[in-house]
Amino acid sequence: MSAVNIETVVEFLKGLQDQICAAIEHADGQAKFVEDNWVRPEGGGGRTRVLTNGGVVEQGGVNFSLVSGDKLPPSASAHRPELAGRTWKACGVSLVIHPKNPYIPTSHANVRFFIAEKEGEEPVWWFGGGFDLTPFYPFEEDVIHWHQTAKTLCQPFGESVYQKNKEWCDDYFYLKHRDETRGVGGLFFDDLNEWGFETCLNYIKAVGSGFIDAYIPIIEKRKNKEYGERQRQFQLYRRGRYVEFNLVFDRGTLFGLQSGGRTESILMSMPPLARWEYNFQVDESSEEHKLSQYLVPRNWV
Repeated sequence: MSAVNIETVVEFLKGLQDQICAAIEHADGQAKFVEDNWVRPEGGGGRTRVLTNGGVVEQGGVNFSLVSGDKLPPSASAHRPELAGRTWKACGVSLVIHPKNPYIPTSHANVRFFIAEKEGEEPVWWFGGGFDLTPFYPFEEDVIHWHQTAKTLCQPFGESVYQKNKEWCDDYFYLKHRDETRGVGGLFFDDLNEWGFETCLNYIKAVGSGFIDAYIPIIEKRKNKEYGERQRQFQLYRRGRYVEFNLVFDRGTLFGLQSGGRTESILMSMPPLARWEYNFQVDESSEEHKLSQYLVPRNWV
């Protein structure tokens, strides 16, 4: 098994942040990411990059962080009692893109690494991450492209990897109180260490590159499609579901807040505008009703 080297992970993550920002800026065509460097008093820090009011992107954030501490928050240690008494480090890149045009889906991706150490004992470490897509007015060809890209990047790591992580994504990004998925899924994985350090690192490299390959073509295909106030209002209503998931269920949000992370960077995933409407109903003959057919897990490729 190859030796664990967090410096190698950090170097890759910083480069990935640069690559994704460059790809989004190119697709947007107008705005640039603004970088905000920050230090965490308890240990570590990061660089948050946010793009607002672009030609395509209403608000998007791509965040790199490397944080550390002496005691794990409850969200991390509750199901891993063996981590008690260990110092820890966590690093990752996390991003959410909220486009202006309702015909372009919101997208999310992250790749991360965690290690907990104690003198005289072997380190406990794992990788996690994935990417998922949240359309408002879905196009089946876009969803198939998204999942085909995911399946292709998984192929070198085993025949069952895509299906396992696709189903994990469907299960994770599920709003129990709404009885629907957050979107059309993608990949999700956590606690990954069984392949050894180097192969696991290669997998998150593939996921990071795969996000760019999966999302940018969808932006390019849909960014010039005309829309009106009706589509905009439906987009804002559905963004409310995104907020509900992130604040109620998302483990990354809970870990960040419970570990004393930087609140502005943790909540950069929120849309700049969203709305809720009491007992909102969609006409079954409308364009908006089509979305409900996509919020039930199915095999896309």
